Amino acid sequence: MEKEIKKEEIAEIKKQLLERKNQIEKDLEKISREDDHDFDDRSAKFPEYGDKADENAQEISDYSTSIVTQRVLEKSLEDVSKALMKIDDDTYGICKYCKSAISPERLKARPTASSCIVCKTELQSNE
Repeated sequence: MEKEIKKEEIAEIKKQLLERKNQIEKDLEKISREDDHDFDDRSAKFPEYGDKADENAQEISDYSTSIVTQRVLEKSLEDVSKALMKIDDDTYGICKYCKSAISPERLKARPTASSCIVCKTELQSNE
């Protein structure tokens, strides 16, 4: 049985998660824009470098990179938001599979972890 994380440790993790959330949101603002036609209300900005072939190729390359980066940032933001919600409803640090405590060491290393090492290892070995 894992020991439970202390309230002070959760407070520090929450502070780090809020800082991370703020940074992710800033990063998303740099590479995306509001989009009324997109289901998630954001889409990657398409760069405008010029009309020459090499400029067009660079635009497409940078746009493709921005799309991938946006998806990674959105997934990270979702994970951070879920962790913050769990902190707020006092379910943070509980494995979503076995309902045991997640080790404080794991939570400090990966604050968005939602499963204990045993369950995560088992899930990965079944893939």
